[in-house]
Amino acid sequence: MASDSEVMSPGNLQLPSSTASPVTLALGITLLFAGLVTSEAITILGVILCLVGAVGWFRDVLPQEAVETVAIERGDPGIETLRHDVGRLRETKEMKRAWLPLEIYPVSAGIKGGLAGSVAMALLAMLYGLIAQNSIWYPINLLVAGFFPAAVKATTAQLAQFHLIGLIVAIPVHLITSLLVGVLYGALLPMFPRRPILLGGLFAPLTWTGLLFTTLDIINPVLNLRINWFWFFLSQLGFGLVAGIVVSRQERIRTWQGLPFAVRAGMEAPGVMKEKPEEHR
Repeated sequence: MASDSEVMSPGNLQLPSSTASPVTLALGITLLFAGLVTSEAITILGVILCLVGAVGWFRDVLPQEAVETVAIERGDPGIETLRHDVGRLRETKEMKRAWLPLEIYPVSAGIKGGLAGSVAMALLAMLYGLIAQNSIWYPINLLVAGFFPAAVKATTAQLAQFHLIGLIVAIPVHLITSLLVGVLYGALLPMFPRRPILLGGLFAPLTWTGLLFTTLDIINPVLNLRINWFWFFLSQLGFGLVAGIVVSRQERIRTWQGLPFAVRAGMEAPGVMKEKPEEHR
């Protein structure tokens, strides 16, 4: 704590002393919540850091606030420059910064691509069923096995048989998933400037396969035990390539980023928007 002469001196200034306690407390809270999904050791470390940060922070303000005295330097700093002329910015003719991509595919393109890709993926999956189990119903039943608890104990022969309820459930599941991926594929495809079909057809299946490889045990345990990852990736590859070809053949539409805000918001803006021709009465 500074002496009274230092506090009352007109040439000094009192500032709160620097401390790392708030950062320590914040790190402790972060580790405390991170330990809920990782391990107990992280939680224990978070609790210790929380206690250290909280105690240190309270001791900085109670019973007396910790401050440090800083000397005030008086005088005009004086700004000097070696430039004798005033620098001015010249107007450039460059285009304004744009949000990429400038052109996108409509939602209908993603829907068409998703439907076409779903047919290709279904054909490849049924081909695997014929080769592996002599049944086209085997991959269909595996797809919906997670919806039926009794399928956990089902044998390979039972999964290879035709089940009407399984088919009824599999069709909307397959179509909805394919449509969602197709719309996402249509949104991402314009971002691949070179060879969009090849890059998109490989990048999307690899990402989707890797994501399911780590989570399929939770989503569908029966499928995770019996899945053939080579055929699964081959089916995803067929979906990506077919969907990419269909989407790329659709006409792109320009984004509205170059239009004034009033036009994008749909407001009446005389002089900005073109006037609608009057209807003949």
